[in-house]
Amino acid sequence: MSLILLSLMVLPLIGAAFIAFNKAEWAKWLGLGWSLITFIWSVIAALAFFDWSDSGSMQMIFRREWIPSIGVDFSLGVDAVALLLILLTTLLGPICMAASFTAINERRRLFYASLLVLQAAMTGVFASRDLALFYFCFEFTLAPMYVLINLYGSTNRQAAATKFFLYTFTGSLIALAGFLYTGWKVSLWNGGLWSFDIATLTEYASRMSATEQTWVMFALLAGFAVKVPLFPVHTWLPLAHTEAPTAGSVILAGVLLKLGTYGIFRFVLPFTPVAVLQYAPAIAILSIIGIIYAGLICWVQRDVKKLVAYSSVSHLGFCVLGLVALNSAGMVGSVMYMVNHGLSTGALFLLIGFMYERYHTRSLNEVGGLASRMPIWAFFMVFFTLASVGLPGLNGFVSEFLCMLGAYQSGATWGVGGTAGPLGPWFAVFAATGVIVSAIYLLFMVGRIVFGPLQEPADHHAHEVLPTDLSVREISTLAPLAILCLVLGVYPAPLLIALEGPVAETVAMYDEVRANSAIAEAPPTVDTIEGESVVLLEREDLP
Repeated sequence: MSLILLSLMVLPLIGAAFIAFNKAEWAKWLGLGWSLITFIWSVIAALAFFDWSDSGSMQMIFRREWIPSIGVDFSLGVDAVALLLILLTTLLGPICMAASFTAINERRRLFYASLLVLQAAMTGVFASRDLALFYFCFEFTLAPMYVLINLYGSTNRQAAATKFFLYTFTGSLIALAGFLYTGWKVSLWNGGLWSFDIATLTEYASRMSATEQTWVMFALLAGFAVKVPLFPVHTWLPLAHTEAPTAGSVILAGVLLKLGTYGIFRFVLPFTPVAVLQYAPAIAILSIIGIIYAGLICWVQRDVKKLVAYSSVSHLGFCVLGLVALNSAGMVGSVMYMVNHGLSTGALFLLIGFMYERYHTRSLNEVGGLASRMPIWAFFMVFFTLASVGLPGLNGFVSEFLCMLGAYQSGATWGVGGTAGPLGPWFAVFAATGVIVSAIYLLFMVGRIVFGPLQEPADHHAHEVLPTDLSVREISTLAPLAILCLVLGVYPAPLLIALEGPVAETVAMYDEVRANSAIAEAPPTVDTIEGESVVLLEREDLP
């Protein structure tokens, strides 16, 4: 059982090797086959997940010594959060392979091999239980994504790939400094023994002083906020999305951005609770600025792919807002948002890619009224747009509502001495304006590109190779995503229950930090016992 996670990383690498040493004509079929095998194996892993009711504990643990001199192990394990993101990764793998059959006609072996290597690295990020292994996989995702953007992107692909690499690599180096400081500090409390085991670091890291936690928090956020991306370090994303091939955009939106939010959930929150509690309002304000600012940019966009790219900046702002609400509703909603955004936004990029293959344009000024030409494409376009808007009954509504509910409830009076949480109703109110803006620009996009009079580029070669409407292959890439969007919107209860376990431990930590803070700040009172003055601290839990 412990080998299941290891095999989910190894299978895509074996598939990449098969592709590299076989004919280019076989590359797409080998890529599709190996990614399907990996997805099926991940479903078996989910079925073998011992106890979903105890989903907060690490399961399927695999551990081998790697570099024992500095305490580095090859250690794998998953809770419900990690396993759900692995399932999302392996699901999007075969979908991206199948969607690229007619779009990629050169360097096929390198393209499909790069997708498989990228999948293995992303799986390693979510499955790692050792910080060194996590960081290795986290950084290694840059290489195949750089190749995909730089070699298979659009006109300005080289600039987009370079900007993507420099932004994320620089942020990751700063995060590395924070990780190393945490490891060094923990070694002082651990008898001088270095350990990069994430559980051990989580146990000891919160002992750091408030000042130390603040610096470590900023260092880690430098790496993870760029990956999200959080305003104002978001500028690399729209260019990378616009220039990337369709499969690259789907993986980028569906999984790669979640490495940042997952890093915040897994490391920033448990390592630096005092600092996060202090700076949560500032992080929430940056999230809300990103929600509204990116939404206003989307409002004036005429490149439909860039519009959806900026919408990711806005949507991921809700995800970070839910995390820093520091309560169960916000964190569960945030993790659900990671999954739901990957489904709906990934599908939108697929649809834009299918349109681009036919019309060789993404401009709202050049195409319109495509429902009369491509009714099946139009149906999926409307469906996934409504899912992104957050229509009740579809997946986006549940996670968006929980993130705002968490922000609202975070300001409620709580605990010893009646302390309030870091956020409050006004944060939820301003975030809700982003929902309205999102509905405006997404529905405008659908109204312009789907409905109205038919408009096509004069010199397009729409249907020389591809059929007028979506082919069976293209429908098969969209149908699973549509089914999941509907199921998770109508009946999200299993997912909500599974996420309660992983979130509960983090929420309990912050409850304790807030309680200790309230006790420390409680005003002392003077009492007398047999004529002697004594200073008492007002505490309800003492007799």
